Amino acid sequence: MSSSLALPARGGSRLAALVVGLCWLVVLFDGLDMFIYGSVLPHMLETKALGIDPGKAGDVGSWATFGMLIGALSSGTVSDRVGRRKTIIASTAVFSLASAVCAAAGSLGVFGLGRFLAGLGLGGLLPSAITMVTEYAPRGRRALIVGSLMTAHQAGGIVAGFVALGTGDWRVSFWICVTPLFIGVPLAAAFLPESMAFLQAKGRTEEARALAEHHGVDLAARAEERRAAADRFSALTALFRGGRWVQTLLFWIASFGGLLLVYGVSQWLPSLMKANGYNLGSSIGFVIVINLGGIVGMLIGGRLTDRFGGSVISAIWFGATAVGIYSLSVRMPLPLTYTVVFLTGLFLFSAQAMIYATVAHRSDDDNRATAVGWTSGMGRFGAVFGPWLGGRLLATGSTTAGFTAFALAGVFSLVFVGLTGLRRVKETPPSSVPRQELTATG
Repeated sequence: MSSSLALPARGGSRLAALVVGLCWLVVLFDGLDMFIYGSVLPHMLETKALGIDPGKAGDVGSWATFGMLIGALSSGTVSDRVGRRKTIIASTAVFSLASAVCAAAGSLGVFGLGRFLAGLGLGGLLPSAITMVTEYAPRGRRALIVGSLMTAHQAGGIVAGFVALGTGDWRVSFWICVTPLFIGVPLAAAFLPESMAFLQAKGRTEEARALAEHHGVDLAARAEERRAAADRFSALTALFRGGRWVQTLLFWIASFGGLLLVYGVSQWLPSLMKANGYNLGSSIGFVIVINLGGIVGMLIGGRLTDRFGGSVISAIWFGATAVGIYSLSVRMPLPLTYTVVFLTGLFLFSAQAMIYATVAHRSDDDNRATAVGWTSGMGRFGAVFGPWLGGRLLATGSTTAGFTAFALAGVFSLVFVGLTGLRRVKETPPSSVPRQELTATG
């Protein structure tokens, strides 16, 4: 079980608030960049901008998520070697600059290249930010802190919806997505501290002590010295030692279905709803509403996960997501549709976030970023598949098939994340672990 820092109430809470606040800001920009494509896509399809059609739109969405896959897989190893702070700053700069490529694109190929480059940054940022806030979170509140962080992602989706509605021009929308380069990057570079857990795990105790003294906190005494990773693969191989390989694979598979849902629905919800008979304004409005639900879900899901365990809550949330998405295939009165979309968002995004929170909690200081990064990275195969699948189904003219496919992905993840809970109980008898650890782990 990982160790944690002993942070006194005042100094520790101020430092944790600083870290969470700065990470929240850059993750908001991450959410803006991720959701902006789906928000402007109905207009791009309607005007055939850059010669785009549903099939090509699905391909472009998959290029972005393929970039996220590479970014997520590499970010954990990079972050465990060079630090959380540098990875967060570099990732934010990359997806900001990539938005400029999209905004200035003269062809669909260049636009797709921009989305791929943005994916590299987007995929690299989130696992590093989750790891950072986890390492500063008080014990027993880690899932709640991760859930709070992930509200930024959904807030970014809300901003994306308003940007798309307000500008009415996809190029202007992407130019707006360059602003993190001038806001998030300078603020993080100036004020974001490095993870003290990372510094200690790397044997950089003097730096950790100086950072602690600067912020007025104390470092917890360690029962034993932690060994820094000898090479870039040691943190990854640790995920498969001592019977951990089953749990690792179950989390990876559950994450595949979860990210298929998140990225498939995020990109195609406005277009699917428009094809289902709703007007363009309402279709983009659904992006705002589903992300409002996502914010509420993150806060509720984080608190419940800290109390009952991530595997249990995530499984229930995936089941509720499947019901909600399938319900959207039925044309309903607009107020009822908005209600269903809100509730679907409440469960959809936090279901996946609680997977990350549980993985982070079960990991050690010297391989936590790798564990979260690879769980996110392997899930990105689903993120690549989801946008492609939605494009192919929409191209056939069948919106019902699209909603059904995404609902089945929810059932798929329900099964595998539920199995991680059963595996955890089998591996860790209650008598060998303090009660607080069991309730926080799931």
